Amino acid sequence: MISRAQRTPIGEWWWTVDRLTIAAVGALMLAGIVLSLAASPPVAGRIGLEPFYFVNRHIFFLFPTIAIMLGVSFLTPHQIRRLALIVFAISLVMVAVTPVFGQEIKGAKRWLVLFGINIQPSEFLKPAFVILIAWLFGESAKRPEMPANTFALILLLVVVALLVIQPDFGQTMLIVLVWSALFFMAGMRVIWMFGIAGAAGFGLLVAYYTVPHVANRIQRFLNPQSGDTFNIDVATESFMRGGWFGRGPGEGTVKRMLPEAHTDFVFSVAAEEFGVVLCLALVALYTFIVVRAMLRAMRNDDPFCRFAAAGLTMLFATQSAINMAVNLHLIPAKGMTLPFISYGGSSMLSLAYGMGMLLALTREQPRGAVLAAPDELLPAGSRI
Repeated sequence: MISRAQRTPIGEWWWTVDRLTIAAVGALMLAGIVLSLAASPPVAGRIGLEPFYFVNRHIFFLFPTIAIMLGVSFLTPHQIRRLALIVFAISLVMVAVTPVFGQEIKGAKRWLVLFGINIQPSEFLKPAFVILIAWLFGESAKRPEMPANTFALILLLVVVALLVIQPDFGQTMLIVLVWSALFFMAGMRVIWMFGIAGAAGFGLLVAYYTVPHVANRIQRFLNPQSGDTFNIDVATESFMRGGWFGRGPGEGTVKRMLPEAHTDFVFSVAAEEFGVVLCLALVALYTFIVVRAMLRAMRNDDPFCRFAAAGLTMLFATQSAINMAVNLHLIPAKGMTLPFISYGGSSMLSLAYGMGMLLALTREQPRGAVLAAPDELLPAGSRI
């Protein structure tokens, strides 16, 4: 047991970090292993791989995931901004070259193959983008004379343009929603809300008429008779088949029919084999993490820490909600992983990076901070 009297970095970290959130994330990771065992063997068998190929890789990625999350949680806000700037710059370049050198999958180029490893750069772009936007909005709140909001808007337009080229409308929607929420927190006028909503609606309309697969997904959602809805039909039926307590581990049939049972539709596999009770438990874990992080963020007096923690929380919450809503046929189908549950190396490492920053930004201020040097007492947003 670590004593409160210990002034070591690990001791200060242990008594200031949100240990309950770490425990909740750990529970999600354990659930991810169990559901990977349940969902992925049939998928691997269909494409000629060893049955536990995805399970082994899922567990393999958990080790760097845990290391990144815990390692980043030790950083200070100043260090987080610097790291985010580096990650954002690298990710932005990778996103920019993906349409040229990327691997095309289902009509979109979102993946780069580096040293034999598939990487989705947009996954790492998201949390770094949130940190930079939070820093700009934080500076704007403290020094209104700075054109920080203008820079934030330019940054948004650049990122959105690069993502639409791929195209990746799911990640675009996530980024626009979080940006808008942070802009609202920073004191945006109501008229801007209507402007952003109008621009988003216009963009969706353009995508509907210019991108065939976007139009097909929306049409199938509004009118199931207009196209093939097999995946969604099977996914939604799994909740009725499983009932409250499920059909039992290994007894499900959804995973044998859905090609993305271990990624996009793992929530449906959980419903069929373990029942609605497990699904509600997962929802409770996500809700606990989101509510607890938001409460700790709102108690922070520093604008940057408050905006950054809130933005990362909204990013995590929105991605979770989109995946579950697709499985329940509440919104049009969109390929998006369920955080720490679905298979996906880029997604898990990106989530670990984001969660690590969230843990760092929501750490309680140690008592010894009042004895810090004068430079350390400067507002966190004044340095980068």
